[in-house]
Amino acid sequence: MQSPASRSPSTAAAIVRFIVDNSLLLVVGAVSALVWANLDLEHYTGFTHAVHFAVNDIGMVFFFGLATKEVYEATLPGGPLASPREAAVPVFAAVGGMAVPASLYLLTVWYLDRPDLHSGWAIPCATDIAFSYLVARVVFPLGHPAIPFLLLLAIADDALGLIVLAIFYPSGAVSATLLAGFLLPAVALAWLLKRFGVEQFWWYLLGPGVLSWTGLYLGGLHPALALVPIVPFMPSGKLALNVIGREEPVRIETLHHFEAWWKIPVQFVLLAFGLVNAGVPLTSVGVVTWVIAGSLVIGKPIGIVATTLMAELIGFRRAAGLDYRALVTLGVMAGIGFTVALFFTTASFKPGPILDQAKMGALFSFFAAFVAIAVGRALGIRSRPAAATHRGV
Repeated sequence: MQSPASRSPSTAAAIVRFIVDNSLLLVVGAVSALVWANLDLEHYTGFTHAVHFAVNDIGMVFFFGLATKEVYEATLPGGPLASPREAAVPVFAAVGGMAVPASLYLLTVWYLDRPDLHSGWAIPCATDIAFSYLVARVVFPLGHPAIPFLLLLAIADDALGLIVLAIFYPSGAVSATLLAGFLLPAVALAWLLKRFGVEQFWWYLLGPGVLSWTGLYLGGLHPALALVPIVPFMPSGKLALNVIGREEPVRIETLHHFEAWWKIPVQFVLLAFGLVNAGVPLTSVGVVTWVIAGSLVIGKPIGIVATTLMAELIGFRRAAGLDYRALVTLGVMAGIGFTVALFFTTASFKPGPILDQAKMGALFSFFAAFVAIAVGRALGIRSRPAAATHRGV
């Protein structure tokens, strides 16, 4: 019989693994931000201004990089999104998941005769990758195609959202010249590194990654997506390399080394991310609060399911194993707008009561997480594979 001392290391490891696998530090950061902002808003605001850039524009690069890694591997042969006909579906779903909530928002404020709220139509277009991914890991079993589907949908949603932001809510000049001037060399360099079999992922980060980040930053787009075009070039699997004059298949796991190295640090990035972005005074609730939250929680699943059905009707195909029960559930998850929605609120409204109320709507969209868990359970989705899976059936 093991002593408590001998059991404690494994217990501690299990706790750490549970925290990491479920991104619980993100929740800790978000709750801490809410408490801090409502106890001492002045000091909280000063703190967020000081670290916002480092967390959102630099630290989150690695979270999006890991998310891209999972999406990319899902598109490889044998993956749930390997077929282009299947990979296109979540992109279509992202479009529907933006159009329907925006339309629902505009119809609601028109019915309420609130023209002062029209500019907030883009707020319910958002899907928060971090929180929706966290909920997906809770609801769906590991390896379920709904997880990469949701990640690809959320990334497409964010990319389209940045386009919407640049066109309809410009905060400065978007420079296509600077964007292309850095991104094209970044992609070319990443290709060359892969072509010559460079295995250390640091070369991909410090070379193409830095160029990509600079291009997005100077070009007027969000630099947190800097590794999205770079990660797919990191080698993974068997590649034929020329070794001392002869061809030999050498196992290169650059992509997996990248994941293993950054998995733990990214959890602390998410802790800081929640702390920096989630602090909102809880006293600001108004009409626009409920319009935003309702448009997200109701409009997202309707738009995603309807557009996916339309994509299938014109010849595209859902990933194998992704039935409509899972699609409805992940559609509700996509209604978590949170941070991206908060970002849109500051672009949509000037400082004042309406802005504060809009921020509360973005925050309240997090309750879509609990709705999604309930919907998934009601539809019979299990968070663990069936026993037959472990037997190899």
